[in-house]
Amino acid sequence: MLFPKSFHFLFFTFFFILNLFAQDKGKVMPLKKIINDIEEQHQVSFNYTEENIAGLELNPPKKSLTLDQKLQYLAKKTNLSFENIGNKFINIYKKDNQSPKICGYVISSSDKKPIENANITSNQIQVTTDSNGYFEFKKEDKNTFLISHIGFIAKRITAVNTDSKNCLQILLDPEITALEEIKASAILAFGISKNTDGSFEIKPKKFGILPGLIEPDALQTMQQIPGVNSLDESVSSINVRGGTHDQNLFLWNGIRMFQTGHFFGLISVFNPNLAHTISIYKNGSSAFYGESVSSVVAISSTPETTEKNSFSAGINMINADIYGKYNLSKKSYIEISARKSITDFAETPTYKEYFDKVFQNTTITDFSQTQNVDYRSDKKFGFYDATLKYAQKIGNKDQIILDLITIKDNLEVFQSATAYSIIRSENNVLRQQNYGGNLSWKRNWNSFNTTKVNVYNSSYELLANQKNTYENQLVIQENAVNNNGFNLENNHIISSKFSLNDGYQYNEMGITNLEKVQNPDFYRKVKDVLRTHALILEGKYNDTLSRTYFKVGTRINYIEKFKKYIVEPRIQFNYGISKSLNLELLGELKSQNSQQIIDLQKDYFGIEKRRWIISDNNTIPIQRSKQLSLNLFYKKNDWLLDVENFYKKVTGITTSSQGFQNQLEFVRTTGDYEIWGAEMLVQKKMNHFLTWLSYTYNHNNYHFSNYEFPVFPNNFELMHSVSWAGIYEKNNFKIALGTKWTSGRPKTTPDISQIDLNNPVLVYNKPNSNNLHVFSQVNISSTYKWETENGIQYKLGISILNILNRKNEISEYYRVSTITNSIEEVETFALQRTPNMSFRVSF
Repeated sequence: MLFPKSFHFLFFTFFFILNLFAQDKGKVMPLKKIINDIEEQHQVSFNYTEENIAGLELNPPKKSLTLDQKLQYLAKKTNLSFENIGNKFINIYKKDNQSPKICGYVISSSDKKPIENANITSNQIQVTTDSNGYFEFKKEDKNTFLISHIGFIAKRITAVNTDSKNCLQILLDPEITALEEIKASAILAFGISKNTDGSFEIKPKKFGILPGLIEPDALQTMQQIPGVNSLDESVSSINVRGGTHDQNLFLWNGIRMFQTGHFFGLISVFNPNLAHTISIYKNGSSAFYGESVSSVVAISSTPETTEKNSFSAGINMINADIYGKYNLSKKSYIEISARKSITDFAETPTYKEYFDKVFQNTTITDFSQTQNVDYRSDKKFGFYDATLKYAQKIGNKDQIILDLITIKDNLEVFQSATAYSIIRSENNVLRQQNYGGNLSWKRNWNSFNTTKVNVYNSSYELLANQKNTYENQLVIQENAVNNNGFNLENNHIISSKFSLNDGYQYNEMGITNLEKVQNPDFYRKVKDVLRTHALILEGKYNDTLSRTYFKVGTRINYIEKFKKYIVEPRIQFNYGISKSLNLELLGELKSQNSQQIIDLQKDYFGIEKRRWIISDNNTIPIQRSKQLSLNLFYKKNDWLLDVENFYKKVTGITTSSQGFQNQLEFVRTTGDYEIWGAEMLVQKKMNHFLTWLSYTYNHNNYHFSNYEFPVFPNNFELMHSVSWAGIYEKNNFKIALGTKWTSGRPKTTPDISQIDLNNPVLVYNKPNSNNLHVFSQVNISSTYKWETENGIQYKLGISILNILNRKNEISEYYRVSTITNSIEEVETFALQRTPNMSFRVSF
């Protein structure tokens, strides 16, 4: 039997309404779920104890009711009282058998925001406020209690005849400090500051602009700091006060990074659009930093405060990248970033300049220069990096963070040449990669004590594969590092002036070096493992009234393999002579068990020829350093003057770690280097204009007691260095022009008087007895940002390195040519004029 369509419609409509009515009538929910729904709908916060609402279930009030109507409904259906305080906070009490209580809200008087973890103490009680600033405790005969929190002036309260249903509103005044943690909030550029502990801090998201930079690249930016430079324009060869690159400690979210550069050193591996804080220590680093005898660069991508969802994408003439952050809930978020070179589909002028700079005087270019008949080549180069962060808060006291990073560079070059009907070809593959992960847990026991625990791993590999078809020879070289560790750190606030930190660190490092040759056959594989333990203790005193900051700590290392203890004290002292003038003293003793060496200059095609090794406490000693610096810092009326004198000595270095290309290239001995000098910065800010001038002087000598010339200048000595920049920023437009001038680095020349030109054999003068020509470069950069009505931001950047196209020599060595049987001079030059352009979209 068929029914009209209207009957079907009425039947299903009736059934649907009946079903909804039946579900609504029988839908009983826990009171806690009802409270959560009301909080979300009306933007209020309930304060209650779990025992008061446990096990209570009832039908929820209609969503169309007002907040007060819902509270009346709940009070009627339960044996509870609901106190509404300004339609913001709602307290829940039991109606019967209710013990007298005192309750209150602790609020900042400056911004009217609740103060979490404020301490409420008396002889009988000790409680802390929750995230809403709320507290409560049982009423006693004496109702006098003290409320305190770090950063606020403590207040003593006497509650007389307090009704538990009328909570106290307590305002705490912020404590005014005379000595700020940040001494200068804009040094060298906006977004760069200098802290009381002597460290420099970079905030990439607040970064202004520097000459030649259109992105806040961490390792390029730090080279603007007096005392930090790179003799070959590489972020993989950063020298801090005369040290080598491997003597610096690079950390990304607690993970030690063994690879710091893409494009074999011309670009930082750290995505400049990701980091939130970059801390740089030239001296006086915390005792929690080990395994370095030079500087510390600690990069953190964890935000200090909760941030909104965001996404951005950008491209420049070398790479493209994306970044995204998404809040999964109020207490968790996920953050990703990825960056890849664009060389797969475009070879820009920037890429060509970079390529020529990197591959000059390597086995790649040597082949093309010697095989000049019917020469052909095919090259493929690319790099990428990616990161992932997941953060989860658990309750009000715990947080877990997972960080992952992967970095890879890959080069493939095929070359062939035909001469006299003989085909010669080479197939070269060079791969460099670094993977890392860190899992951390932080616990706030109370407002005075916190604990941080993290476990990490970092794996590094450098692989070279060279196949020569003419000689039917295969050469494989590999350098691999596997670094695991566990860190424990406890922080204790003893008083408003004094705090104490203690901890333990375990580190295991394994390094493998492999060399394999076919025709003739050769195989060598060496693996070394070193395990260390460290106990750390630090104390910090900060008296804001007397403008005195003092931090002292010690690190006790124990090396299992050598059964050796090494004690490393650290000190930071800062005294405010006046509101404008500060005196700073920094000192440290440090040690390092791993280092990079060069066996042969042609290893890994002469491109990335350094390999990591571990100390054996004999021919490869443990490197140890001591450093002391004295600084005067003046800041007044937008003028800034920073003058620092320092002394540094590093022992246990080897000749193979210093990159010699003279008579010491094949000499294996140990020694030290000693450097002293001065660094000065003068800066002036005028409205939208910022200009600065820096000068660095250093005197840096090697000491190799077993060599015929025991004392001579360091390979990385730049006796004089001068930099200047002029920066203009107004609204969304920024432009920076700057120049850098340095005296030439040391070089060693042949002694022509002792060389037989018919059968030449290199005989050298005293090592590093001459210098290269001066280095001079002028750079410019500019950015402009605009925003649409729907909140999408666009940013365009343009930069030019070496505007004047000056030919700067950065290294020089000599060799005997097998073609001409004569001594030839081999020169390496810095980048020629190199343009770059970037475009970025953010929302």
